[in-house]
Amino acid sequence: MHRPPADDALTAGRWQQACRALLAKMLGEFAYEELLTPEPVDDGYRIALPGGPVYRFAARRGAYGSWQVEPGSVRRDGEPADDPLEFLLAARQPLGLTGDTVGHLVRELTATLLADVRLAAQQLTAAELAELDHTTLEGHQTGHPWIVPNKGRLGFSASDAAAWAPEARQLQSLRWLAVHRDLAAYRGIGELAEPEQLYRQELDLEVLAGYRLLLADRGLDPTRYLLLPVHPWQWDETVLPLFAPWVADGRIVLLPVDRDLRLPQQSIRTFFNITSPQRRTVKLPLSVLNTLVWRGLPTERALAAPAVTAWIHRLRDQDRFLREECRVVLLGEVASVAVRHPYYARLPEAPYQYKELLGAIWREPLGSCLEPGERGRTLAALLQTGGDGRSLVEELIARSGLTARDWTRRLFAVMLPPLLHFLYRYGTVFSPHGENAIVLFDQRDVPVRLAVKDFVDDVNISDRDLRELRGLDPAVTGVLLREGPAGLCQFLHAGLFIGVYRFLAPLLERRCGLPEPEFWELLRGEITAYQRRFPELADRFALFDLLTPEIDRLCLNRNRLLLDGYRDRPQRPHAAVHGRVANPLADPAGSALPGPRESVVSPAP
Repeated sequence: MHRPPADDALTAGRWQQACRALLAKMLGEFAYEELLTPEPVDDGYRIALPGGPVYRFAARRGAYGSWQVEPGSVRRDGEPADDPLEFLLAARQPLGLTGDTVGHLVRELTATLLADVRLAAQQLTAAELAELDHTTLEGHQTGHPWIVPNKGRLGFSASDAAAWAPEARQLQSLRWLAVHRDLAAYRGIGELAEPEQLYRQELDLEVLAGYRLLLADRGLDPTRYLLLPVHPWQWDETVLPLFAPWVADGRIVLLPVDRDLRLPQQSIRTFFNITSPQRRTVKLPLSVLNTLVWRGLPTERALAAPAVTAWIHRLRDQDRFLREECRVVLLGEVASVAVRHPYYARLPEAPYQYKELLGAIWREPLGSCLEPGERGRTLAALLQTGGDGRSLVEELIARSGLTARDWTRRLFAVMLPPLLHFLYRYGTVFSPHGENAIVLFDQRDVPVRLAVKDFVDDVNISDRDLRELRGLDPAVTGVLLREGPAGLCQFLHAGLFIGVYRFLAPLLERRCGLPEPEFWELLRGEITAYQRRFPELADRFALFDLLTPEIDRLCLNRNRLLLDGYRDRPQRPHAAVHGRVANPLADPAGSALPGPRESVVSPAP
């Protein structure tokens, strides 16, 4: 695929456009997290920085106390403003930022801007975006809508980003490693209980035979080794420098590339197999700091991933509602290899990035789960706008033949019931953010089903003694986080409602004429329809109360700016909590639930 050279993509016009958009996002998300408090004025809002400039802008307020700042409206002391880095430096004192945090943040923001410029240089129209398959569409997405430095990727050089970032859309080969079982462990489910079957499915037989011959020629016993792909950047930057003793003694052997070409997903560390799409996607550790965390692969979680998948699949397969009515797709993490570093494994207080250095998880590919005529798109893709100024979601609505209201209602009818059922019936939540939730569409681009991925990292279970959670496999309970009822509900509120729908609602109002209050009414109606469908779960509806008047305000940018900064720590950071926000799903009248609808998941039109 063609990628314009950096010197062609990086023009003054594109840079200014990217800066203008990022400054508006910065103002809006910092205001949402109450890092700054804009004052209302006649022509919009203003932020008067102590002893410094005054910023004015037009903004639209929305649900959860959100802000949508108009990029072209921002002015600094009366002059047009389009420099987010200048604003950061001017606002560092009222923001309470330390010098080291600002220094790293400037780098992350600059890298994000460069990625935005590359995206702008290759923009497609909304109609062209609608024609892409889910693997190609990943490379046209703009990143996390909430986190301001969403493509920082600290550790990547410019050439690394040009080769390995999703927006580069470069087909890449992966080399493999053979790691001695003294260092590596394997887990798999079903027919993959032993690694041999996995290797036969994921590698051409000639390649597999060649790997084993290479080991034998070095006097090594192939049966004592486990095989796994390795990201070339990770090998060069992390594995070889840190695992050098075991490369030297032959317990880690670098193998040639396999025959398949792959594309990175938005997470950077997960790859689609383009040459052999029936083969699984592979998730690899990458010691790059992006969004909130280092993108490694925790050893214990990697080993537990297949067991978590087996449990989640069993819940679905034994539940008629999930299996037959929702027909939810659960993209399982079916096999894994994890490699412990012999020294860091004995240092529990070491920074967590050093406990996530080497391993691989194989996940079921979406393509094998699609029915004839279905097309998958991540939920995040619905927030994208084409180079023609037309949003992808309005293009899909136009193609569906439905009104914006009916299409949105259909989206909720597809997404909410399976997520609610896992929460209420099983005390279990996914983190259905924009990349973990994949909407499946029919040939008319009407939403028909939901697919969910990323279980071991993003599935959480209730800390209450629920009968459905008794007797879990210790391999599952040992890695899944347990949360109180409010915390469990936050995975839907923060991951889906605030993290995606907060941005989708104003987009639908602006581009499709669906008033935002109506959007939230439709969403609440889907929740209450589910509750009427399953009255026997009334105690769970009260326990896991999604309709409470207020919820905690989770903050993602506040974490980076004030809570953790860029310091090392032994555990992964979590989102900061700051204050409370009104819940748009709360019943304004406190009345009984609305009347029943025809069904929780209605047939596609």
